[in-house]
Amino acid sequence: MNLLGIDVGTTSLKAVLFDENGKCLAETNLDYTLITKGDFIEFDAMDYIRITRQAIDEIKKTAPIDAIAVDTQGETLILTDEAGNPTTNAIVWLDMRAVEEADEIRAHFGQEKLYTVTGQAETSAGWPACKLLWVQRHLPEVWAKTKRVFLLEDWILWALTGEFVTEPTIQSSSFYLDVHKRDWWKEMLDFINVDLSMMPKVLPSGTEIGSFEGARVCTGCFDQVAGAIGVGVINEDVISEMTGTAMAISVVTSDYPAYDPKSVIPTHLHAVPGKYVRLMWLSTAGMVLKWYRNAFAGDMSFKELDELAEKAGPGAEGLVMLPYFTGSVMPVYNPDAKGAFYGVTLAHGKGHFARAILEAVAFTLKDNLDCVGVKAHEIRITGGGAGSPLWSQIKADVTGARLCTLQEKESACLGTAILAGVGVGVYPSIEAACEKLVHTKKTYEPSGTDYTAPYNRYKKLDALLNNPKDKIK
Repeated sequence: MNLLGIDVGTTSLKAVLFDENGKCLAETNLDYTLITKGDFIEFDAMDYIRITRQAIDEIKKTAPIDAIAVDTQGETLILTDEAGNPTTNAIVWLDMRAVEEADEIRAHFGQEKLYTVTGQAETSAGWPACKLLWVQRHLPEVWAKTKRVFLLEDWILWALTGEFVTEPTIQSSSFYLDVHKRDWWKEMLDFINVDLSMMPKVLPSGTEIGSFEGARVCTGCFDQVAGAIGVGVINEDVISEMTGTAMAISVVTSDYPAYDPKSVIPTHLHAVPGKYVRLMWLSTAGMVLKWYRNAFAGDMSFKELDELAEKAGPGAEGLVMLPYFTGSVMPVYNPDAKGAFYGVTLAHGKGHFARAILEAVAFTLKDNLDCVGVKAHEIRITGGGAGSPLWSQIKADVTGARLCTLQEKESACLGTAILAGVGVGVYPSIEAACEKLVHTKKTYEPSGTDYTAPYNRYKKLDALLNNPKDKIK
């Protein structure tokens, strides 16, 4: 049976067709551009459907599709009338127009209750609940016509099957899902004036709901959860880390973490029943290395930079940096934080700066894992950073964990294809599918290199400069 996993990201859609043994049969990648109007970030809702169907058509030219599941970016909101006609553009997750509404929701419920019910440790203007209030107040003519409230995954499922359904992982950051009941939080819906009749039916991830052009369609999940499934992060023993433009870390837990007023780390629902996933990220990881290469070493490849960084040696001869080029997110939320290099001497060259960047990202990984109290034994790594043996080894040495790359690079598509397979009965469970389909490729064991002193220098600089109360203007 051929299983199609569709991953709808912020500016591109990837679709990969696998057979039931995990072999890639066909793939496609389609890019698109968001509509930006000042602080508003939108996209034509119908274009999401057009692009998805285009991807399916392209895949079908190579091989037949038996089952489909979709994962998407979280929080992107689509409003329609009763017939499913959009009443406005999709409001993309990056859009932060609803700042006042977020403040109002926080003041009414209190952050502790909001976290206890929804798993979200901060009240963001990006959460759909806040945006729904904003639409009511600023676009009353749109709200008057709105009868259905979709997130992006729901919208794609509706377009493929005509079924008005959702699943819990994509709704984890909606701010109106009770993550313990895996169903709607009526108190929040009442506060934001949304009737239950406007909301889709909540079904588990990996549930068959209908068909599209002969292929059986199943519920998928939030894209970060799909990526975790695709690398086999389904229990507490394994962590995933992706270093691309940004760095994303996924840690699974069976216990719901207690509220910590000092923490901004959210607790999302996993697609595996009874599991939660704590998501952490650094906004600029690989982007910092790319910035440095383009600005100061444009004649060099990343491989050549790695070679210079390796010669610089652990600790970069005292050079330390902070990678907060667009602010700090976790474990300290500080949008005013800036990137910094400290300890520069005449002895430092290009290799030392490159090494300091590689080490800073590794230190941020360790810092986040320490913050949630996790001692990692194995970390599954993806993204462009996984292609650097030096960077991977630094991360292994800094965290003290075994790092493994994966045979399948498109982990989110594989994770979603697994849900399609579970939904149509190819696999008895997500766990069984991961055991069969997820395979590691290369392993990096800790070498014994001692990073205690460089890490302490990083922590000291971080404490001095990354303080939300102290702004350097």
